[in-house]
Amino acid sequence: MNSFKVVIPARYQSSRLPGKPLLEIAGKPMIEHVYRQAEKSHAEEIIVATDDQRIYDAVHAFGGQACMTADTHQSGTDRLAEVVSIKQWADDDIIVNVQGDEPEMPAVLIGQVAEDMASHEDAMMTTLSVPIENFDDVIDPNVVKVVTDQEGYAQYFSRAPIPWHRNDFNNGLKQPANLELFARHIGLYAYRAGFLNKFVNWSAAPTEEIESLEQLRVLWHGKKIHVSSARASPGIGVDTQADLDRVNELFEI
Repeated sequence: MNSFKVVIPARYQSSRLPGKPLLEIAGKPMIEHVYRQAEKSHAEEIIVATDDQRIYDAVHAFGGQACMTADTHQSGTDRLAEVVSIKQWADDDIIVNVQGDEPEMPAVLIGQVAEDMASHEDAMMTTLSVPIENFDDVIDPNVVKVVTDQEGYAQYFSRAPIPWHRNDFNNGLKQPANLELFARHIGLYAYRAGFLNKFVNWSAAPTEEIESLEQLRVLWHGKKIHVSSARASPGIGVDTQADLDRVNELFEI
């Protein structure tokens, strides 16, 4: 296994769940569960990147590492780039971005995306996908879809149903005969540290702004993203109170 570092961007403000990283799951703050999953991946260093003193203090309280970053960042990737600058990591260091609201993210996937980065030198970013088995997910704009070429490099990411099954969809949004080519993108990324510094200085892509999908900036600027099929289910991300309740129920089982 190649060495890599994990950065977990975590902000306090959330329109649907204020203070989300500090909300409790089985008696511990969510951010601690995310951190512990990252520890299982055998990352050489794990840092929570935050702009809130409460999150910083909570991380140190459970023995983790945290880094204070600016409160002006527009995305988690901007926050990662600041950590890279503060820590002065080498350009070829592999950085895995683990979202701070993914308390069930399997360690095997964190390691997988880092391994994929190490083995695809022409890729600027690596990420994962899983097959879509439910048609409701196909038409759900909160489920991001990805289409790749035959070597696994991303052709496009979208909130819309892609690929579009023309013959099956001719009469309105009728369910296609099979869901074989539909894949859900998992929001877990690996990069090289030097690329992060370039990425945050690129102009946003028109498609990125329309879809609200930051990864489209990479494709817009003509660079490659490699997508591997996830070796395990990514678990439940927490965006709403219902998600939080469901995760708490699972931890009680």
